[in-house]
Amino acid sequence: MVRADARRNRAKLLEVAEQVFKERGTDVPTEEIARAAGVGVGTLFRHFPTKEALLEAVFLNRMERLAERAERLIADEEPGSAFFTFFLMLVEQSAMKNVLAAALAEAGINAKDVTAGIRGGFRGHIATLLERAQQAGAVRGDIGVDDVIALLLGLAAAGEQTELDAAVARRTVDIVLAGLKVAPQKDLTTGLASPS
Repeated sequence: MVRADARRNRAKLLEVAEQVFKERGTDVPTEEIARAAGVGVGTLFRHFPTKEALLEAVFLNRMERLAERAERLIADEEPGSAFFTFFLMLVEQSAMKNVLAAALAEAGINAKDVTAGIRGGFRGHIATLLERAQQAGAVRGDIGVDDVIALLLGLAAAGEQTELDAAVARRTVDIVLAGLKVAPQKDLTTGLASPS
């Protein structure tokens, strides 16, 4: 059984490593991550025997947290708000996810293999959030899970490839969100748009 202090050390190392990777890139030596976490390098290596193992654990931890967030949104939020909140979270998280996936690939590790245990569930969460939002009339009925995933991948690639400034990036996301929403119906008597 893992002792409570060992669990705390592992959680602290994951948290600090993620922050350090985000701020300084994935080439940071493990010794610096241990120092930033306030533990010895031996403690880090007891939990993560290699830098690759640490990268895998950080990547998996991020994806597990996103899956847990999706479950909370499904349980607690209004369907339209839950879907759009999760969509925006995935957009915001995509840059770091891609940095970690690239570092894993460089080490010969497939990120899809790392998340194999949760990926199907993750897709299921998106499907559930989408279906609930569509039933509530917040998202167009002709959108499928594959469409949502394609849009997320497209937004992530656009951000990486075009070096958009923050205002342009936000506007691009807003355009995509507007395209997902149910369009207002025109009132045939007045010619004005009215909510559907």
